[in-house]
Amino acid sequence: MHAFGMPRGRAFAIELTQEERDALERNVRRRKTSSALASRSRMVLLAAEGLTNLEIADRVGACGPTVGVWRNRFHEKRLEGLLDEPRVGRPREIGDDTIERVVVTTLEAKPSGATHWSTRSLAKSAGMSQSAISRIWRAFGLKPHRSDVFQLSHDPQLVEKVRDIVGLYLSPPANAAVFCVDEKTAVQALERSQPLLPLRPAQNERRSHDYFRHGSLDLFAALDVSTGKVITRTHARHRSVEFVRFLDAIDEEVSPDLDVHVVLDNLSTHKTPRVHRWLIRHPRFQLHFTPTHASWLNQVERWFAGLTERQLRRGSHRSKHELRGAIEAYIAAANEAASPFVWVKSADQILQSIARFARRTLEAHAQMKLTSDSGH
Repeated sequence: MHAFGMPRGRAFAIELTQEERDALERNVRRRKTSSALASRSRMVLLAAEGLTNLEIADRVGACGPTVGVWRNRFHEKRLEGLLDEPRVGRPREIGDDTIERVVVTTLEAKPSGATHWSTRSLAKSAGMSQSAISRIWRAFGLKPHRSDVFQLSHDPQLVEKVRDIVGLYLSPPANAAVFCVDEKTAVQALERSQPLLPLRPAQNERRSHDYFRHGSLDLFAALDVSTGKVITRTHARHRSVEFVRFLDAIDEEVSPDLDVHVVLDNLSTHKTPRVHRWLIRHPRFQLHFTPTHASWLNQVERWFAGLTERQLRRGSHRSKHELRGAIEAYIAAANEAASPFVWVKSADQILQSIARFARRTLEAHAQMKLTSDSGH
């Protein structure tokens, strides 16, 4: 006998009422639903279409026995069977309906006179304790106080450029070196106004929030995709003159029998007549421009992030000379222990991800417009 008394290999036929179908589709569709409940609800909907357990397992990314368990649970207990069994211990004081109301309010409403909820404002509105709101938010991964930024590329050659650059990373040309190039502009030499208070047991390192400015540098960097090592130069400015000098530096350090492919962004200084004339004189160099608003395709950006996090953000430099020394010390250590970044996503995977994000953006915009129109 198999789970719930069913012989192995057999499966209950699932027939749904309209109310059950609506509830299951709501579980799959709504953002507040846990991933486990959404997956189980999708299993039952597919079972109602007549699919076998193995076919369902293939669709949802589960194994056949798991599908069988939830199919049988639904047959015996209907919608209640898809919920997790009660745990041993003190019963919950907050019911599912209350939790649902808190989650939906957090996701779909805003407090009066503010852009987002705090635990205090929502607790007051819902008539609950602040700690209860905090627990619900943690359970559902909700962080209304956090906000990220995004920018979708509107480059008409987005697809071609993504395929070109990812192709260089995953399958670099033979007898060629691939470099990711960019400038970190206006790196400031900042001296903290008061001495640093060092790390102590039970006390974080502390530094003053204000500082004295002592000028800035522009850092040019070329990351060798195959080794993770960088070629760098610092300049006082970042015009096309300095960019061409940096191309000369790359040309000097790369073996003359190799072609050079350079991935870089669409900064105007990368496309001047001076740069074009230089490329004519150096035919082994080929430039590959990232799509607009897609600097994440350039691997040197990740290297710059490491420099900022590990050396610059918490530093204190009394002159540009000190700043340059700190940068050079980081570069020497990084090149000594260099290893290449591992690029794992194919161009198709990236483009599919962009398409999904674009659809969600359009859906969110349409929903916001609908809500705004209904409010007038």
